[in-house]
Amino acid sequence: MGAAGVSGRTPAGPASASMRAGPADSPDAGPAQDGPDHGGPPSATEPGAVPAQAGQPAAEGAPGGAEGAPDGADRQERATADRMEAVADDRMEQAVEIAAQAAEETEGLGRPGRPMNRRSPFFVGMAAAAGVAVTYGLLQIVLKAGSVLILIGLALFISAGLDPAVSWLTRRGLRRWAAVCIVLLVVIGVIGGFLAAAIPPLASQATALAAQLPHYAHSLQDHSSQLGKLNARYHLEQRLQKLVSAKGTTLISGLLGAGKVVLGALGSALVVMVLTVYFLAGLPRIKLFVYRLAPHSRRTRVILLGDEIFTKVGGYVLGNVVTSVIAGLGTFLWMFIFDIPYPVLLGLFVALLDLIPVVGSSIGGLVVTLVALTVSLPVAIATLGFYVGYRLAEDYLLVPRIMGRAVQVPAVVSVVAVLVGATLLGIIGALVAIPTAAALRLWLDEVAFRRLDRG
Repeated sequence: MGAAGVSGRTPAGPASASMRAGPADSPDAGPAQDGPDHGGPPSATEPGAVPAQAGQPAAEGAPGGAEGAPDGADRQERATADRMEAVADDRMEQAVEIAAQAAEETEGLGRPGRPMNRRSPFFVGMAAAAGVAVTYGLLQIVLKAGSVLILIGLALFISAGLDPAVSWLTRRGLRRWAAVCIVLLVVIGVIGGFLAAAIPPLASQATALAAQLPHYAHSLQDHSSQLGKLNARYHLEQRLQKLVSAKGTTLISGLLGAGKVVLGALGSALVVMVLTVYFLAGLPRIKLFVYRLAPHSRRTRVILLGDEIFTKVGGYVLGNVVTSVIAGLGTFLWMFIFDIPYPVLLGLFVALLDLIPVVGSSIGGLVVTLVALTVSLPVAIATLGFYVGYRLAEDYLLVPRIMGRAVQVPAVVSVVAVLVGATLLGIIGALVAIPTAAALRLWLDEVAFRRLDRG
C-alpha cells in the first residue's frame, strides 16, 4: 500500500489538481462532475475511492457511518433472538416426542428422574425456608381450626375403636359395608335406649318440680316447717327475690348461652357421627395411605407399628365399653335391691361416666350416693362403700383381665395421662389419654430406646 493509502489523502497529480480546481480552471471539469455532489468527495462505490483510515470518523452521509451502525446491531440482535427461539422450539418438540415415547413404553407418566442434590446450598436453603413456612402454616391451622381438628380426631378414635368389631364380622363372611351398618345400628340402639330410659324420668321429675313450686313457696312462709326455719334464719326468700330482680337479665343471658351450648353440642355430635361412618367404612384405605407416606425402606416397620397402635386403640375402646356395661349393670342391681329411685336412669348415667377412665365411675358413684340419701343414711353409706369396692375391683381385677394385654400402661402413667389429657382437651382428652399413652410407650420401646441403646 502506497503513501497515499497510509496518509488517507489522494496523491498529487492531475486528478488531484482537477479536484481542487474549479470548473473553469480544469479542462476535465466535465467528467469530474459525475459525482453526487458535483465536486464533492467520491462515493465509496466509485472507482478510485480511497477507504477511510481505521479509527477515523466516517464522512457525513456515507452509508455504514454513525447512523447505519445501530441498524446493523439491531439486525444482529434480532437474528440472534430468532436463532435462540428456534433452538428452544426444537428442544420443546424434542421433549414432547420423548414424553410421548415414555408414556407408550411405561403406559403411565414415565420414570422418575434423578433426585436433586440435597447437599447443594440452594437445596439446603430452600428446605430450611420451606420447613419454617410449613411449620408456621401448621401452627396457624391448628390454632384456627383446633375445634374442628378435635372433632376429626375423636371420630378417628371412635372408628379405630369400632374397627375390631367390624373386622370380626368381615372375617365371618360379611362385606365391610354390611359389617359397618350392623355395628352402627348396635351403637345407635344403645344410645337410643339411654335416651328412652332418661327422657321419661326427667320429664316426670320436671313436671313434679313445677307442681311442687307452690307448696315450696307456702313452706317458706310456714315457720314451723324445716324450709320455713331455714328461710327465717338465712332469709332465703328475700335473697331469691333480690337475685331475680337484680340479675334477671344475667339469668336470661345464661339460659340463652346454655341453649347455644346445647345446640353446639348437638351439631358437634352430628359431625362426629358422620365422620365416624366415613372413617369406619374407609379405614383400611386410610391406613394404607398413611403407611405410604413412609419411605419404602422403612414401610414394613411402619406398617407393623401402625397396626399394633390401632390394635391397642381398638382393644382399649372395646374393653372400656365392657367395663362400663359392668358398672351400669352393677349400679342398676344395687339400686333395685335397696329401692333407690331411678335405677335405670342412674345405671345408664354411671355406665356413660365410666367411659372416662380413672375418675368416671367415682363421680357416678358419688351422684348415686347422694340420691340414696333420699332413702336413708345407712343406705347412702352402704352405697358409698359399694362404689369404693367397685373402684378397687375395676382397677385391679377387671381392667388387667379385659384390656391389660392390649394397653399395657402402668397405673401411674394412666393417672398422669388422664390428668394431662383432661387439662388440655377436657373430657375428650381424658377419653383418648390412655390409648395415646399406650401408643407413645410402644414408640419409645420399639424406636427411641433402641436407637439410644445403639448410640
